[in-house]
Amino acid sequence: MKKTSILLQALTVILILSVIAACGSKADTNSNTGNNSNPTGSNSLAENTSKSNKDKTLFIGISIPPVAFNPLANGDTASTYVQGFIFDSLLVMDGPLNFVPKLATSIDTEDNQTFTIHLDNNATWSDGTPLTADDVIFTLNRAADPLVNSVYGAYVSLLEGVENTGKLPEGQSEIPSLQKVDNYTVTLKTKQPVDPNLVKEQIGSKILILPKHVLEGIAKDQLAQDPFMLNPTVTSGAFKFVKYEKDQYIQLAANDSYYKGTPKIGNIYIKTLTVPNLVAQLQSGEIQMTSGGSTAKIPVQDYETLNDSPDLNTSIESTLNFQTVLLNQEKLNKVELRQAIAYGIDRKYIVDELLAGNGEIVNSPYTPLHAYHSDNVKSYDYDPEKSKQLFEEAGWNFNDTLQLVVPTGNQIREQVGNIIVENLRQIGVKVQISTFDFATVMQKAKAGEYDLLLMGFTFTMDPDYTSLYGSNEPYNFMKYQSEENDRLLLEGKKEADPAKRKVIYDQLQALWQEDLPLITLYSDPDFTPVSKKVIYGGPKVFGTFADLQNWDIEE
Repeated sequence: MKKTSILLQALTVILILSVIAACGSKADTNSNTGNNSNPTGSNSLAENTSKSNKDKTLFIGISIPPVAFNPLANGDTASTYVQGFIFDSLLVMDGPLNFVPKLATSIDTEDNQTFTIHLDNNATWSDGTPLTADDVIFTLNRAADPLVNSVYGAYVSLLEGVENTGKLPEGQSEIPSLQKVDNYTVTLKTKQPVDPNLVKEQIGSKILILPKHVLEGIAKDQLAQDPFMLNPTVTSGAFKFVKYEKDQYIQLAANDSYYKGTPKIGNIYIKTLTVPNLVAQLQSGEIQMTSGGSTAKIPVQDYETLNDSPDLNTSIESTLNFQTVLLNQEKLNKVELRQAIAYGIDRKYIVDELLAGNGEIVNSPYTPLHAYHSDNVKSYDYDPEKSKQLFEEAGWNFNDTLQLVVPTGNQIREQVGNIIVENLRQIGVKVQISTFDFATVMQKAKAGEYDLLLMGFTFTMDPDYTSLYGSNEPYNFMKYQSEENDRLLLEGKKEADPAKRKVIYDQLQALWQEDLPLITLYSDPDFTPVSKKVIYGGPKVFGTFADLQNWDIEE
């Protein structure tokens, strides 16, 4: 369809109904310069594919290359996207708070505290080994182990026996509340009754299960560096990993023994391209779709070009994605200074000019699509005079220069960086931009080597964003520390009643806007161009990886 999707209104209704029902039931690259060549060698995959699918190949474009293929440690959007093809989760959310089976046929509870995971007993690893309760328990234990670098800490922190930091107490290596009932049944217990959707989303749909029989012998502190994480030879998803040519393409092949059925497509290549080449290769048919989301943002000025292509179907969808300016709390330790920066950024100009009005200014990480979105929060509307006044009150030395780090690969975000520089220059504040590939940006973010840093996030429909705002959490690159914030985050996670949770997260949104560990800029929609040769499949706001085995394309 060549118009804005009518699903936006429907999604809003579904969100409201979901909350009501819950109440009652309970990387960019600096060398990415015109990679135009098609990867070849798909014939070498024929031995791994059936006669019905071996000749079908799908080409997907991304503009940010993945860092690695370690679900435990690599939470960047490009890595997560690729991981979705090769590793399965227990459940998939294919609509707002609607969960469908994946490795688990169901996750049940009678008291909102003890949950039973029923695994699909047909699931196997790509080497033929059965996927069992041992793999689930292994993955969750590794996610909470103090010696393991894990981005899953916020998710497992709700389990009894795991500290609020997402780590096990010193000297422990197993979560005591995890129990193996039999080979295909696991029980887990939360610290207190919780909203079942919290467990279904964070444990069920966000954590990708890893193969115990392959990884258990690797030293925990070496797991992230193990060769498996760049060449995952044993996987559970609809597609198997074949090859990664860094900054060029990822090659995947159908997993013919996939427990949900042999995929209809035999081969997938995920190509890393500059944004102009994404557009050009969509038009030429060299790629049939993009990954969608922040890993392949199509500039607004190219919408009309692609809309007019006779070979593409296009749509525009609201998302949970939000773009931010992270503020280093150790360097910008005065709230007046952070507020001065916020008032000095013209977010309306960014949305009107760069997004042609298709985006939305947001004042919290919960976009208008989110069930926990609140309108009753402070908005830092562009006010250069107030911005300059606050800089002066904070004692800012106007001879100093703010260092702004910007990831390459998202053209719109790069332009946002230039607008911020110009906005602040007009009030007398100097800003120096440094651009890096996404892997380098992640390193600098973790090390705190920045003053301002542009980054986009897409989290969960569940409102627990502890991993971003919680003290010492993996995505809290801002080094935000607040006892009140940590208290409310913990209360929100503990509360089982969605209506009461809404009150807590309204308070958190108000607090975040006062403390300003980061500035939420805008939520940009997903523009999704897909070739008309694609019979089924493509990026979705929800459930992209729900039924990969059914993706299909004309030969």
